[in-house]
Amino acid sequence: MAGNTFGKLFRVTTSGVSHGPGYLCIIDGCPAGLELSVEDLLPDLRRRRPGQSKLTTQRDESDTPEIWSGVFEGKTDGTPIGILFRNSDQRSGDYGDIKDKYRPGHADFTFDAKYGFRDYRGGGRSSARETVSRVAAGAVAKKILALAGIRVLGYVKQVGDVIADVPDPTAVTLEQVEATPARCPVPDTAAKMIALIDSVRMDRDSIGGVCELVATGVPPGLGEPVFDKLKADLGKALLSLPAVLGFEYGAGFAVANMRGSANNDVFVPPEPHESPVAPDAADCNTAVWEPHHEAPVRTESNRHGGMLGGISSGMPIVCRVAVKPTSSIPRAQRTVTRAGEPTEILVKGRHDPCLLPRFVPMGEAMIALVLVDHLLRSRASRLPG
Repeated sequence: MAGNTFGKLFRVTTSGVSHGPGYLCIIDGCPAGLELSVEDLLPDLRRRRPGQSKLTTQRDESDTPEIWSGVFEGKTDGTPIGILFRNSDQRSGDYGDIKDKYRPGHADFTFDAKYGFRDYRGGGRSSARETVSRVAAGAVAKKILALAGIRVLGYVKQVGDVIADVPDPTAVTLEQVEATPARCPVPDTAAKMIALIDSVRMDRDSIGGVCELVATGVPPGLGEPVFDKLKADLGKALLSLPAVLGFEYGAGFAVANMRGSANNDVFVPPEPHESPVAPDAADCNTAVWEPHHEAPVRTESNRHGGMLGGISSGMPIVCRVAVKPTSSIPRAQRTVTRAGEPTEILVKGRHDPCLLPRFVPMGEAMIALVLVDHLLRSRASRLPG
């Protein structure tokens, strides 16, 4: 099976299935000298883990990482970082009755079409449980990005027809996002989202929504102008996550109704403020990790979402993804068997009535992985001068 590695200089490989012994994440290309411990990985892993509220699946996995390699005396040593997660609460028997039936909305049929057979326990390799490895790798990437003054934060923008009004995405704080199980930074809207998710759960159904993701402090100049556009890599990264059906950045699909005179972001002089402080030389190579100084210009608005020509402009990167309703719902649905015979299916197991609250750290991780990869690549794009 190809396609299990992501990135060019900062490369992440994952392996494992949802009802196997566990998952393995290998990070190749992390610079030496980064302070790293299990404790650094836990905050985002806890935000992703199942069973954290009634809004999520009740599968009970601690998702405690074991760092097997790549760290010596508390710092990365430049060798591949190996991280292991052990599964502990599988209920493979929940799937025995449906091993020869195709679940609507799942990858069952397409896996059979490609490989000729599949692991029918849960989603196998397509299970969202695979994202535990991505979130761990994303936590490492976030540590590197922080040295360059870059922050990545996501939140739930929409659940069903309940939409949060967030006038300034860059002003949202982690504390606001984590204040409610819905991970929406607007308290009144979060309460409505929770009520909607709960009603859908009681109706034995599921609901979709939108996650908005924001990266601030991104310097101008990240990305390539042709195939490796920053927007293209961000789109691939986020669309590679389970259940994502749509991606947009900046004004997104709203540009279809705009004229160029209204859509263009005019350039203006930068707003004066203090430049970020470079990290101590004892902690890292400041020639590589020194935060970028203020760009010589900025734009008055940000309909371009922080990227022009596939290259970062220095403005905040703002993008959104549409996440579909959970495909596994506890009600009978029509389907067919592997032989093509009509039948009915009732999916058992423990599933999220809404994927959005747990999706937030997954989306953040993929944004961080793209940005750290392009940050490393940008250092080779021209000679210092």
